[in-house]
Amino acid sequence: MIRRRFLQLVALSGASALAPLEAIAGSSAGAGANAKGKTAIFQIKGFSCATCAVGLDTMFSRTKGILSSHSTYPEGKVTVSFDPESINEAAVGAVITDAGFIIASKLTA
Repeated sequence: MIRRRFLQLVALSGASALAPLEAIAGSSAGAGANAKGKTAIFQIKGFSCATCAVGLDTMFSRTKGILSSHSTYPEGKVTVSFDPESINEAAVGAVITDAGFIIASKLTA
């Protein structure tokens, strides 16, 4: 049931949120150089396939204040760069839990 709800949320966000690989590579390289950005790394439970990771990144791309995100399916690790003036770490975690996933731990960035 959680997966069904998650897939509905991803469908509502639209395919236009998916960026070409070149844009993703460029944005992740630039995010580390951004002095006002902050990075949070979470260990996630609930990923059952690669679509979960892509879908969560899509949800982050539609969230104000998120500079970049990278989710990995086999590891269940989510790295999020965000603007602390626009969004706080608790709100970043809320995006994850609202999508139906469980934050197992917060890793050191």
